[in-house]
Amino acid sequence: MKPEHYAHQAATPWSELRRTLVGRLADVAILFKLRIGVFVTWAAFTGGLLAAGPEASLGRVLLAALAIGLVSSGSCAFNQILERDVDRRMRRTAGRPLPSGRMSVREAVFWGTASALTGTLVLALGFGPLSAFLGLATLVGYALVYTPLKRETSFNTLVGAIPGAMPPLLGYVALAGAPGPWGWALFAIVFAWQFPHFLAIAWLYRDDYRRAGMKMLPALPGTQGAAGRQAFVYSLLLLPVSLLPAVRGEAGITYTSVALFVGLAYCVAAAAFALREDERRARALLVVSLIHLPVLLSGALCDPVVSLVLRPS
Repeated sequence: MKPEHYAHQAATPWSELRRTLVGRLADVAILFKLRIGVFVTWAAFTGGLLAAGPEASLGRVLLAALAIGLVSSGSCAFNQILERDVDRRMRRTAGRPLPSGRMSVREAVFWGTASALTGTLVLALGFGPLSAFLGLATLVGYALVYTPLKRETSFNTLVGAIPGAMPPLLGYVALAGAPGPWGWALFAIVFAWQFPHFLAIAWLYRDDYRRAGMKMLPALPGTQGAAGRQAFVYSLLLLPVSLLPAVRGEAGITYTSVALFVGLAYCVAAAAFALREDERRARALLVVSLIHLPVLLSGALCDPVVSLVLRPS
């Protein structure tokens, strides 16, 4: 036999182990909805930094954001545990670890509990009971209220937008000890931002939702055009909401310019989707939504007036 044959044989156990470990980590990342977790952590970091001001310890702000991200990951895990039968009927989600059988419910409960409990303990011990309580309340709202409502009513999106908007407020509360103007402003911004974002997703996967019996607006009979109209209305609402910090004098020209630019871009994308609901325009709206929020949050952190207002006296 050729020497490379023996080398291949020798490498097989290690290669198999590596594939197993990588596959398991990939499944945990899917269970935790890692991309959502990254957004949650960044939003919480922004809220925490705005609460603490320019003299803040970045390590402490990051610790709070990571703890909030862990609570979010736990809520995503419990969401998938409760929806595993629905996920099995949807093409988009059938390959997830639970419906595909790659992960047991017991293992998913372990990962979800470990993540949520770790995040909650870090918040309770390092940042006070209020932040821990609000983190747990957000988890309950997402996993135990919003998740079951998706099978009952299209108003689930309105209910789900509340825990969805909590990350920056949680970050603010963790560092400040109580809600404040920027915390509430970020909550309102993320609350309004979610509707065009989720309506675009729901429209793109409306057949999947309909097949699974999920009461998402575009999946309901007689709702043609409703998703586009609502997306446009909420994009219009988001624009003045995002400008409130500038109106109150808490932000300057940098943030205002960024908020106007990305807000108008969001309105244009939503208007195009409202005029004609098709896949290209729904995907364009989704892409714009994914750009809008990170850019807006970065604009708040980069504004010199924000730093001046937050600077300790």
